[in-house]
Amino acid sequence: MIKPDGVQRGLIGKVLQRIEQKGFKIVAMKLAVMPEEKAKAHYAEHVGKKFYQDLVDFITSGPSVSLVVEGRGAIAAMRKMNGATNPAEAVPGTLRGDFGIETGRNVVHGSDSPASAAREIALHFCASELVNFKRIDEAWLYE
Repeated sequence: MIKPDGVQRGLIGKVLQRIEQKGFKIVAMKLAVMPEEKAKAHYAEHVGKKFYQDLVDFITSGPSVSLVVEGRGAIAAMRKMNGATNPAEAVPGTLRGDFGIETGRNVVHGSDSPASAAREIALHFCASELVNFKRIDEAWLYE
């Protein structure tokens, strides 16, 4: 997901470009202001933590871009591409290392496991919104 700060700062194209240049394909994408109930469900694992309401308030503060990214090792690779949650600790070359300054405005979100990805995809997309296609360069990406 490209969070509201990334959208407001005009970083959608740069984030999408990096994903596609890596060789991953985007099979679903949606620009929307996340409703509060969806935000609470999205961040459900943080209920009770002192920063929970701040997360909900921020993610609903403006439009975000929800994405489904596919490719071998996509979850682990996207987490590396995103960089450390705290941009001050994210290495240059990562999205957060290049574009973020503070943890509360760290530009992107990525699922941390297949279970989280499945839950988050179901929260943001219905099955008919996922587009199944083969990229023409897949023969050059995978052995």
